[in-house]
Amino acid sequence: MSFNVEAFRAEFAFFRQHPDWIYLDSAATMHKPDAVIKAEVEFYQQHNSNVHRGAHQLSQEATKLFEQARDTVAQALNVRRREEIIWTSGATAALNLLACGLMGTVLKPGDRILLTCLEHHANIVPWQFYCQQHGVLIDVVPLTNELELDIAAFQKLLELKPKVVAMAEVSNVLGTIAPVAQLVQLAKAAGAITVIDGAQGIVWQRPDMQALDADFYVFSGHKLYGPTGIGVLYGRYELLALLKPLCYGGEMIKTVSFTGTTLNQLPYKLEAGTPNIAGAIGLAAAVSWLNNFDSAALTAHKQQLFTELYLGCQAIKGLQLLSPQQNNAGILALNIKGEHPTDVAALLNEQKIAVRAGTHCAMPLFQALQLSGAVRLSLAAYNNSHDIKRTLEALEQTVELLQ
Repeated sequence: MSFNVEAFRAEFAFFRQHPDWIYLDSAATMHKPDAVIKAEVEFYQQHNSNVHRGAHQLSQEATKLFEQARDTVAQALNVRRREEIIWTSGATAALNLLACGLMGTVLKPGDRILLTCLEHHANIVPWQFYCQQHGVLIDVVPLTNELELDIAAFQKLLELKPKVVAMAEVSNVLGTIAPVAQLVQLAKAAGAITVIDGAQGIVWQRPDMQALDADFYVFSGHKLYGPTGIGVLYGRYELLALLKPLCYGGEMIKTVSFTGTTLNQLPYKLEAGTPNIAGAIGLAAAVSWLNNFDSAALTAHKQQLFTELYLGCQAIKGLQLLSPQQNNAGILALNIKGEHPTDVAALLNEQKIAVRAGTHCAMPLFQALQLSGAVRLSLAAYNNSHDIKRTLEALEQTVELLQ
């Protein structure tokens, strides 16, 4: 289970060209390896054409590459059918598609859905918007004093028979790993459709859709070393067939007249307009590239770095740590007591340490924590011990400067 972080890091042009930067904002977006950039550039330079129904060779080549990308992702997630992989622009678009598509089909006035206090806005606002329109109620699972999901409260809320349970696999603020396998089983036993937001979880541990048994799973390519503007909605075929499309036009149409329209079959029924062809190819390249590495070794490396970071921060007087050390996917939220998170991030930026500050698209969580925000440090496999050492030194200096 060996892992050479410097060899891994050398595959990223950013780190070759900017060795002085410490990048701790991977929960927002990851850097892209050469293999991903090469795949996208090669498509535009050698195969550029629109996909499907093109009569010429270039279109046929583009279609083949595009559909091969779907197969690559389908195999990586161990889905039953390739048609269960729907291309979207990201996890946010996938969740919007689900919130829209389930209303009026599965969800009716008076029904309930269940969310958790750890959710990203993308797994709150779309549900909220469509639920208000359709008279569907939202319940929320609270946190324990240890800032973990309250499983007893979750089970109690399941007694209200929610039709849909939607939850994050990993908190994008605290890094907390939810026991999604257990929660999916409990929700399904209560008769609910399960939706997993895997935006942060996809890089922590590649999911096996048949083993997880969730009904829907969403993620964004740029959180998995892939391009921006591409994402995946996985869904059980029979449930995808129930969804109303969010957008209409393009390949999702089979026949059109002014008296009526017939929709295409899956997966195209849910993929309106010209897709992000290069993005899909780039995401498949990221998945294939990651297959060259031992996933357990990547995880162990990141966990070792996180332990170094956590214990180092714990030893700095004046730092308030919000994230748990255990059961964490590599995200540390913290504050300097009495200081605004943005000021802390700005001082770190002066030392070329990239972190994020604010409420991280999770305002309800910060309302529950009674905090205005936090500084977030998030790790990836390309980080090394030098990054951690420099960051701890910078944090200590920042505390001394501000206190």
